[in-house]
Amino acid sequence: QVQLVESGGGLVQAGGSLRLSCAVSGRTFRRDSMGWFRQAPGKEREFVAAISWNFVFTHYSDSVKGRFTISRDNAKNTVYLQMNSLKPEDTAVYYCAAKPMGGAAELLGPYDYWGQGTQVTVSS
Repeated sequence: QVQLVESGGGLVQAGGSLRLSCAVSGRTFRRDSMGWFRQAPGKEREFVAAISWNFVFTHYSDSVKGRFTISRDNAKNTVYLQMNSLKPEDTAVYYCAAKPMGGAAELLGPYDYWGQGTQVTVSS
């Protein structure tokens, strides 16, 4: 059974930092490209960041570029999202997602497996 479990969300003041984690089981993690998405209240889910299965490619949305960093640890079957200089508009439920392999062009999606999400709230 495939499971993606996010953790690390919470409440933080504007300008602060959080690190999200997503632990993956039931998959050959080293062969998966991984993405982070978010959904704010009343808005559609949007792409945040992604990293390819072979570490070669990363991609960020313009809204988080320079503030967020995606990384992965294949030994721990975990993908991370380091979020710095957080803004109130970053408030959302953050989801991780997995898909087999894929190159740079595939990092935006679609993804096959999704976690349940973790809430991030940034206060002003």
